Amino acid sequence: MSATEHHAAGPDGVLVSYCVVNTSQRELLLRGLDALAKERARVPFATEVLVLDNASRDGSAEAAAQHPACDEMIVLARRRGKALNDSELLQRARGSFALLLNEDSELRPGATEALLDALQERPRAACAGAKLLAPDGRPRPCAWRFPSVATALAGALFLHRLATVQSRGERTREVDWCQSSALLVRRAAAAEVGYLDGDFFVYSDEVDFARRLRDADWRSLYVPAATAVHHEQLASGASAERRIVELSRNRDLYMRKHHSAAAARAVRWLTAWSYCLRALGAFLLPGRSPARFWRHVTATLHPNRGEGLREAAEHYNRALDDAHASRSGSST
Repeated sequence: MSATEHHAAGPDGVLVSYCVVNTSQRELLLRGLDALAKERARVPFATEVLVLDNASRDGSAEAAAQHPACDEMIVLARRRGKALNDSELLQRARGSFALLLNEDSELRPGATEALLDALQERPRAACAGAKLLAPDGRPRPCAWRFPSVATALAGALFLHRLATVQSRGERTREVDWCQSSALLVRRAAAAEVGYLDGDFFVYSDEVDFARRLRDADWRSLYVPAATAVHHEQLASGASAERRIVELSRNRDLYMRKHHSAAAARAVRWLTAWSYCLRALGAFLLPGRSPARFWRHVTATLHPNRGEGLREAAEHYNRALDDAHASRSGSST
């Protein structure tokens, strides 16, 4: 008998809520919803799909609302961070479990039941992460040890894949944290720790979430029997610059929140050193950008400088406000 048969559904009979956050990725969102429609058709329990559109202007919300897999559409008038968006979905969901998904994630058949079975077998497990695959089928690292001075030192010595990456093997295993691109969450545990911290606009938000769950005696699992294709759209130009700033900023926030100012400084220097070596190596390797690695160096050493994705969202929202004011003025 499958472990899924023993799960208690939510008060409305829903067991799993699929929760998707989308930010201007209409085509990838629709591919993900197509995959969800197939997955829902095969699972033997009640599910729902919630899509939160992050103030997109590419027709994402309209297309998702018309998709047969979508049960509830939440359309934001202003753009905000992923931690806040995931938290809203976790609170709105009716299922006992919520499967957090990026818009660029496609569940493969059987992923839901594999994740659900893993949590059922371990009552103190709060999160179960799927094995993430590149579009060509190659596995991507997706579970790691919590950031610390020790993991930063491993990175500086180029031992991070051995010492830090935990998404290895073909058996379910306990890990420190999993990427939230395809992450099944026990909603009662999420509520206990207050959901995701909105101070993390994006990046390190799921790390902080898993750490607070661990502090409350919950655990995270890596479940390689569950797989999802993660398209992980690569940014370039100004968008890449903002992502680097946001990544560095939130890594530093995590260290200061869960360790100390001294530990945060040590991680900044060790991480900058590893990026510096990569920048030097990029001069010798075709297809690599020394300038991009060097920008990681400067952003890591000065995490509070520059504009990140939070500022990009603020600019975007001001443009929306200006456009709204212009339309209102022209109609009077």
